[in-house]
Amino acid sequence: MAKLQVAGNTSVKAVGHRKRVWQDYMTMTKPKVVAMLLLTALVGMCLAVPGIPPMKAVIFGLAGIGLQSAAAAAFNHVLDRRFDAQMARTYHRPLAKGRIETYKAVIFASVLMVAGFALLWQLNALTAWLTLASLVGYALVYTVWLKHATPQNIVIGGLAGAAPPLLGWTAVTGQLDPHALLLVMLVFTWTPPHFWALAIHRKDDYAKAGIPMLPVTHGIEFTKTMVLLYTVMLALVGLLPWLTGMSGGLYLIGSSILNLGFIGYAVKLKYADQAGHAWATFKYSIWHLLALFVVLLADHWLVSWV
Repeated sequence: MAKLQVAGNTSVKAVGHRKRVWQDYMTMTKPKVVAMLLLTALVGMCLAVPGIPPMKAVIFGLAGIGLQSAAAAAFNHVLDRRFDAQMARTYHRPLAKGRIETYKAVIFASVLMVAGFALLWQLNALTAWLTLASLVGYALVYTVWLKHATPQNIVIGGLAGAAPPLLGWTAVTGQLDPHALLLVMLVFTWTPPHFWALAIHRKDDYAKAGIPMLPVTHGIEFTKTMVLLYTVMLALVGLLPWLTGMSGGLYLIGSSILNLGFIGYAVKLKYADQAGHAWATFKYSIWHLLALFVVLLADHWLVSWV
């Protein structure tokens, strides 16, 4: 009876270990971030054509972009593992804790990268190469160099994270388009205030790790000013889809409300800051981007179907 109990406990522990390993690999892909990127890519696909985009482009495109984005995230875990171990926000990550061996993480990320590239190649070479370039831009140029070289790291490196709407567009059309670049501009302008709000909240973490984020190098007050300026810039860039005829009245109203809300958070952060407001601004920025792209899609379908 005792032997059966020991065997049962061992079996339960083995199942628990396998579950934890699976969760650790999933964590390395940053699934919430990838989900947000895929939403912007899907909107890019839908805006590229008057009606519903071809199912092959949607399925292969989202799968390929998702796999390459997950690969970029996993490579980021590998390259940042020593810095992650020093920061309260990231010390629990699988590689920082040593739960996943580095070589296994590299193999995992490489398999995701190759699989994603192969899927996108089935659509067109332009999307495959652009997505790979975005991966390299984030995983190598930003993570290895920019992040540690300049306090403008997130401004310059944000271009890689802004690419998914363009990638979704090219997955359907196989061509670059000025309207797709407008979508990139939206995400590119949104990224600095989004990330700097987090950097204000985690300033001590970045300082401890020696990462020259803007609040560390230029101070919190300067960073608050930059957050406010970028939210105003985002509101102006947000008018371009309507001014160019890409989107209609529904988008204009929805985006204006969302952008004014972001400006409101930034104004309070600058002039009436309270404990936890930087974190609240960061969280609002996430919902802001999600809602902005949902409004873009709703406006597009309204125009297409009316």
